[in-house]
Amino acid sequence: MSEQQTPARTAGSAVSPSVDSVPSPSPDSVTRTAAGPLPEDVAAALKRDAAGLVAAVVQQYDTNEVLMLGWMDDEALHRTMTTGRVTFYSRSRQEYWRKGDTSGHVQWVKSVAMDCDGDALLVRVDQVGAACHTGTRTCFDGRALDVTTGQAD
Repeated sequence: MSEQQTPARTAGSAVSPSVDSVPSPSPDSVTRTAAGPLPEDVAAALKRDAAGLVAAVVQQYDTNEVLMLGWMDDEALHRTMTTGRVTFYSRSRQEYWRKGDTSGHVQWVKSVAMDCDGDALLVRVDQVGAACHTGTRTCFDGRALDVTTGQAD
């Protein structure tokens, strides 16, 4: 699926993507840490898992429809914040992938927010086509589980 290749990595190791695959920071970008591409306040607030990843919930910006869940490391988040397109880190392929590069189902970034604990991101997008690799609009379409529902008194 990916058109952006990066070196393989193991959990917790740093990734050194090629210069060609990393977009240049915008001229008005904020101070970045020496260890990574993110603004210092964002890097400090993020709580990553053991592999250095954070969950990214992707939501359609105008309907609030939840489209999918992906994973980002610091570089994927930096690319998402600075290119206008969503980039994820594939845990199975151990590489970056930019949504839509092979399928044409592009996610245009509208906003990115961090949750109160710093352990999840909300990426609001304008989705072109299906968000799910199976071809459905969302990764949750047709996959409801049987539950007992509750209600407020």
